[in-house]
Amino acid sequence: MAREIGSWLSGPEPVKSGEDAGWPGHALGLPESGPRSLARSGRRFLALLIDWLIAYGLAALGMSLGIISVAMLSTAVLLIWFVLGVLSVRLFGFTPGQYALGLMVIPVDNRQHVGSGRAIGRGLLLSLVIPGLFTDADGRGLQDRFTATAVVRR
Repeated sequence: MAREIGSWLSGPEPVKSGEDAGWPGHALGLPESGPRSLARSGRRFLALLIDWLIAYGLAALGMSLGIISVAMLSTAVLLIWFVLGVLSVRLFGFTPGQYALGLMVIPVDNRQHVGSGRAIGRGLLLSLVIPGLFTDADGRGLQDRFTATAVVRR
């Protein structure tokens, strides 16, 4: 009985050296390093922080001009961040923060660019915060898995 319980408690078998699973992005056909390799989570988070600070600055500018009230500041920051992200990913393939850190968003299903629907879906999922915290074996968040995209190095 102890052997049966121990088998499912111990988790999956470790990967043997002969069965190398490859690097993050190997299953997607992306290189191990260099341009178009998957971006690591630290750079993606820093790019998100830069985008958020830009949105906060634009909202503060709107507040100083009297366009945005103090009570609506947090909502305005979220809306500006969302619109900035969706438009820039759709038009250029990267947000300002991703551009600053040499990252870009690409479709992984052999499409030419990230479409409007994918950019909106990706932005909505990122604005919920939780999908971005769960990653797959490649390190892609749920927002990238659901929209068939990946954040890669330029």
